[in-house]
Parts: sequence; structure tokens; C-alpha cells
Amino acid sequence: MSVFVLIPGAGGSAWFWHRVVPELRARGHEAVAVDLPGADPSAGLPEYTDAVVAAIGDREDVVLVAQSMGGFTAPMVCARVPVGALVLVNAMVPLPGETPGGWWGNTGSEPARLAAAEAGGYGAEFDLETYFLHDVPAEVAADGADHERPEADVAFGQACDIRRWPDVTTRVLAGAGDRFFPLEFQRRVARDRLGIEAESIPGGHLAALSHPGSLVDRLVDQLP
Repeated sequence: MSVFVLIPGAGGSAWFWHRVVPELRARGHEAVAVDLPGADPSAGLPEYTDAVVAAIGDREDVVLVAQSMGGFTAPMVCARVPVGALVLVNAMVPLPGETPGGWWGNTGSEPARLAAAEAGGYGAEFDLETYFLHDVPAEVAADGADHERPEADVAFGQACDIRRWPDVTTRVLAGAGDRFFPLEFQRRVARDRLGIEAESIPGGHLAALSHPGSLVDRLVDQLP
């Protein structure tokens, strides 16, 4: 049995993982979805890291899984507590000292998003339906409205407080249908920043909501 500790993206709602948790438990693993104070203007990356570290506690054999903006918190957690493996799911991959606000321009994410929109024939102007919910079941998307939180500005100006990428086995899972962080963009960032190849998975940016079973298949397929 492994322990999966799941970090959400912007807003910090543990609900994001509510379809993944039972899939992991059904396969005999422990799953802990962490709730982060994303909407709190007095909390940011250090507080997110504290929350994840507290959720891990004295657990061993931890597989840390981070979605989207959770990619900034994950390496800070790994710098503080032992982690067996790190899996980034459609996640931002930070450099040491980089801020989430600076990441967009540093990686060229916006030009990549616009180019993918032109190639894919969908709208270039950002909206939730087009970029996040296009492959999420309608009933799940409707339920999610009660769990949406804004992300306070404070975290976007805070640095990823690591000196180097943690010495932990890292995987990058990238949604084949991700319109927000297009697949080829994620592959480039993973190669440039981590020297690894991103693995394509079914689904868009919110794969944990649209394809939870397929995502869990990939989360567990390289466990020892």
C-alpha cells in the first residue's frame, strides 16, 4: 500500500480530488486530499506547504501528487519531509526562486495556449467552459460550483523556496486534451526544466474530474 497525498491547484479545494480518492482506496491505497487556504489573502506558498506537511505527518511511502498551481507547493514540501515519489498532473513546474506570477511569461504559456486554440479551432479568449470544463461531466461541473474558490493574489508574488529541484523520483502527467497547458507545451517545460519526458494521459486540465479512473491507472502503474 502507498499513501497518496493530493495537492489541488489554484483555490486549494480538496474537493478537486473527490473522484480520485475512492479510486485509489478501492485499489488498496491510502489517499489524503489536502485543503489549502487559497482564498485567504494572508496565506500563500509557505502556508500551503505547512498544510501539506501537516497532512503527511509521520506517514511513510508517500506519493505526492500536485495539480496545476500545486506544482509550486510540491517541491517545497519535498524539501521539508521525505517523499517517495512526486507526480505532477498538468502542473506548473517552477525553477528555484521563481514566482507563480513570473512563471507564465518565463515559460511562454500564453503563446502556447493561443497557438493550441488556433490549431484546435476553439476560442482563444479564456473562459471556464472552454478551457477547464469542456470534458468534465455536466453533473460534476454543476457540483463543483459550490466548491469554487478564488486564489488570493499573495501567492503569485511568492518565490518557490527551494535551492534545487528535490532529489525525488518525479513524473509529469500531461492531459492530451489540456487546453490551458497544452500537451506539447508541458512536454517542452518538462524537458527544459526537469530533463524528463511528460507522459500523456486522457483528459483536459481537470483530468481528476473528467477521467479519474484513467488518471489513477497512471498514478499506480509505476509503484514498486
